[in-house]
Amino acid sequence: MYRSVFCRKNFSPRLIITAVIGAVFGFFVGVSFPSVSLYKIRNFPLSLGPSVGGATSESKQFYMVGSSESSRANIYKIYVPTNPHGAETLPPAIVVPETDLYLRRLWGEPRQDLKKKPKYLVTFTVGIGQMNNIDKCVKKFSEDFQIMLFHYDGRTTEWDRLEWSKTAIHVSARKQTKWWFAKRFLHPDIVAAYEYIFIWDEDLGVENFNAERYIELVKKHDLEISQPGLEPNVGLTWQMTKRREDQEVHKFTEEKPGWCSDPHFPPCAAFVEIMAPVFSQEAWRCVWYLIQNDLVHGWGLDFALRRCVSPAHEKIGVVDSQWIVHQGIRSLGNQGGSLGGISPRVAVRIRSKIEWAMFQKRLVNADLAYVAQRGKG
Repeated sequence: MYRSVFCRKNFSPRLIITAVIGAVFGFFVGVSFPSVSLYKIRNFPLSLGPSVGGATSESKQFYMVGSSESSRANIYKIYVPTNPHGAETLPPAIVVPETDLYLRRLWGEPRQDLKKKPKYLVTFTVGIGQMNNIDKCVKKFSEDFQIMLFHYDGRTTEWDRLEWSKTAIHVSARKQTKWWFAKRFLHPDIVAAYEYIFIWDEDLGVENFNAERYIELVKKHDLEISQPGLEPNVGLTWQMTKRREDQEVHKFTEEKPGWCSDPHFPPCAAFVEIMAPVFSQEAWRCVWYLIQNDLVHGWGLDFALRRCVSPAHEKIGVVDSQWIVHQGIRSLGNQGGSLGGISPRVAVRIRSKIEWAMFQKRLVNADLAYVAQRGKG
């Protein structure tokens, strides 16, 4: 009896000391790691909304892991300078810098939205008067081509009578040009999903044009910027863009004496017109930055396209075997306003020439400023 009491008295101090040491050790271990709290929610319904057709959602168990105040403070300290501007405080894995023009459903699982992703983007700047011609044009393009219409007359609902129009993308702004639309709605990060971007006028005859064959030839001849050949006997056109009957593609031509300072420069080479250009994704990323916000007609842009690919005289060309006809219908010109007694069409043409001169001056000044800055360095 005495021995038993003695042993129990010796055991109690050991137990107390062990408990104290364990508590101290646990404290130091605890402060050495971020504190994470675990919340368990039982029987949380899978659907937050009311059940449909009397069916009830199967009950599930969810675990939400939440951080303590100190851990949350660390999250807000994220800063990734290589993220896109404005997204530096986001973790890189959640940043989506590019998008697309794929049309998606309002129901179902997102991964099942698209049966097929278009590879190419085709845009037309249109008025209702050219609906029949645009219908003929669009029918030359397969499901691999996403159709996008820029409406300069504000009339969009009438196009619903065409079946393909229901899956096309429609953007409307009255009395605006295709380069105004392109600058605002075709940012390179928006159209990054498409291998080639067609930016076409509405008055093109396409009876002799096959879109799939055109893409094949562009890839075969490694063209970053191109256009279909133009019927040489219809309307006015540059020598470079006239169709040649004996070739698939051409990249050079001869112009009037004195027109080309270098045989590799426009309009003898590295040149397409702005009525029906086709850009690779990479070329468009450069060209988009070349378009000026206020110079809406795009005159002079064709002479500057060579700055966006290299070597330009090899990367820019005309596809002869897939050719089109420029019908020369000045429907957009009629959208202009009269100025000082001048007709709307003439006023638009005067504005176009003014813009061309302004663009040339800006480009020269930009070159000079760059050279001067390099000299200071």
